[in-house]
Amino acid sequence: MTLKFALPLLALVAAAPALAAKTQPAPVPAPLPIVAPAEIAADKSNELSLDLSNGGRVVIQLRPDAAPLMVERVKTLVRQGFYNGLSFHRVIPGFMAQGGDPKGDGTGGSPLPDVKAEFNSLPHLRGTVAAARAAEPDSANSQFYIMFVPRVSLDGKYTVFGRVISGMDNVDKIEVGEPPANPTKIVKATLGG
Repeated sequence: MTLKFALPLLALVAAAPALAAKTQPAPVPAPLPIVAPAEIAADKSNELSLDLSNGGRVVIQLRPDAAPLMVERVKTLVRQGFYNGLSFHRVIPGFMAQGGDPKGDGTGGSPLPDVKAEFNSLPHLRGTVAAARAAEPDSANSQFYIMFVPRVSLDGKYTVFGRVISGMDNVDKIEVGEPPANPTKIVKATLGG
């Protein structure tokens, strides 16, 4: 009788490595440098400029080494003029400014399909630019946010695809609100500085 119970227990013990392999967490992505590698920074097509209705300009260093799909999506939308005229619809002091929604309320996106999540090791620091998404990880599309302050609780949960390298003072001047009474708009978005 003892043998009857031992065999199922042995089968379970033998299966344990396979079960453990199925429940292992996803591998941690290799650390990326916070500053863009020289070859990425030298390529001016990796610079996104946003001319804002508050009179300022924001320059973002895109990071195709960290999030190639999201960077390509943003570049495609910029070339189509998609971001021109869109507002920052959700701006929370001490947190972030979110824009890129043609509906202006956080529920819209481009006509293109959603982008697969590209979670990486780039941290959420002041000036970090990342893809906004719904609860589903693979639901990023056209919306993005710019961090006012560091927020480590977001690290590894959103696709970081760039960082402000010039004009952070203009980000600080984006009209606050959810939505703002008089939202700051992207007058023109361009690539190449």
